[in-house]
Amino acid sequence: MTDILSQAERSVLMSKVKSTNTKPERILRSGLHRLGFRYRLNYKALPGKPDLVFPKYKAVIFVHGCYWHRHVGCKHASTPNTNVDFWNLKFSENINRDKFVESELMKMGWRFLIVWECELKKKKIETIINAVLWLDSNVVSLTDAESIIKEINV
Repeated sequence: MTDILSQAERSVLMSKVKSTNTKPERILRSGLHRLGFRYRLNYKALPGKPDLVFPKYKAVIFVHGCYWHRHVGCKHASTPNTNVDFWNLKFSENINRDKFVESELMKMGWRFLIVWECELKKKKIETIINAVLWLDSNVVSLTDAESIIKEINV
């Protein structure tokens, strides 16, 4: 399939893709905040500037876009049909950087969780509850968490 946009139009469109404060990040942040979790955003002192940093738990959460970070088996992780070599290199560099960042965080004694964009779209409540349980299973009852999270409208 050929691109219906000109190179200049595609460039303008791609420049508008946000890397921080995305809708999936806002959904996860809202749910965790409502459940009493406090965090730092895009903390530059840690490798990879994690999306959410929980110093109390020495844990970080990355909210990865399925397309850019190549979520295996996800329909959103397709490769464009034009300029394939460029995109394969770009995606490969992203994957290698992700692995490096994860390795560095582990060396520093930090735990990390990857939350995929599609998980937040398909199973918002379950994904947020899984993140809560990953952080601290003693924090909140699942029934309370579910009723609180259902109120999120981002």
